[in-house]
Amino acid sequence: MTDAKTRIDEIVKSNDVVLYMKGTKDMPQCGFSQRVAGVLNYMGVDYADVNVLADDEIRQGIKDYSDWPTIPQLYVKGEFVGGCDIITEMTLSGELDTLFENSDVSFDKDAAEKIREANA
Repeated sequence: MTDAKTRIDEIVKSNDVVLYMKGTKDMPQCGFSQRVAGVLNYMGVDYADVNVLADDEIRQGIKDYSDWPTIPQLYVKGEFVGGCDIITEMTLSGELDTLFENSDVSFDKDAAEKIREANA
């Protein structure tokens, strides 16, 4: 487990935004991962994606690392943000925009607004 924790820690700390997900940003393999990756992709966020289906140690290790039982998991500037429901709520409320702005993460503000308008 230490090896998985070390690898996770290195990835989380060396990338501004990381999404641990089932599948990849270009080919999500579950609806929850697809929703979060879709939001990030639409908003033009540059992020690292880690496919937990490719490595059982990472799949369990990320749950232990965050003490969060589900995947996907989003990290911004080394901090765990949340899973699908939390990211969805943050997107619709504008909190995700604020987090990205405060973290100096580049994103398309117009796209973020369009998401909110479409869900109003």
